[in-house]
Amino acid sequence: MLSGLIGRKLGMTQVGDAAGKVRAVTVIELGPCAVTQLKTAPTDGYDAVQVTWGRRRQSRINGPLRGHFAKAEVAPGVATREFARRGEGELKLGQAIAAGDVFKPGDAIDVSGVSKGRGYAGVIKRHHFAGFPGSHGTHEYFRHGGSIGNRSYPGRVRKGLRMAGQMGNERATVLNLKVIEILPEDNAILVSGSVPGADGALVVVRHAARRARLDAATESKANG
Repeated sequence: MLSGLIGRKLGMTQVGDAAGKVRAVTVIELGPCAVTQLKTAPTDGYDAVQVTWGRRRQSRINGPLRGHFAKAEVAPGVATREFARRGEGELKLGQAIAAGDVFKPGDAIDVSGVSKGRGYAGVIKRHHFAGFPGSHGTHEYFRHGGSIGNRSYPGRVRKGLRMAGQMGNERATVLNLKVIEILPEDNAILVSGSVPGADGALVVVRHAARRARLDAATESKANG
């Protein structure tokens, strides 16, 4: 069907498995998403399926978007994304796609979202620096980052150097989580572990991109 869907993080809870072990899971309201555009290689240069999730008032969108959604006979959505096709199955404009159409229990998935913002943070909180000694002459320099350069070479601060700054509030992806259960009556899925973002945040759930590589490595290790 599709390689993924758009949803909303509802929060975390606990469930018991068949062995009686309690597991932490995240509940994600996933879909139903409506198909708003079918892209093909002859007309668009690549194949993809555009879908939208949620509902937004007509007064909150501009004219071109109104026409775009009207062409697909779909109500304006809160978020719109593109996904690749997976497997067989015909798709048409306006078609509703639920979580059970794309995922099943046991699937490995990648979940993307915007992480919680932690504000301006120092190097100890942001990058887990050890800090300076609490004695032996250290004076008012306990939580600083230390040197950031080296004399004439390179003669500048290198890009990407770990320093104090904004922590969180950036796009993050957690790889190879597991779908524990599908709740079709609630349009929700249970995912093992935690996912980025606060409760109510928008998330994108896709089939795991590196799962094939992980499975191959596991099989190779098992075969010795």
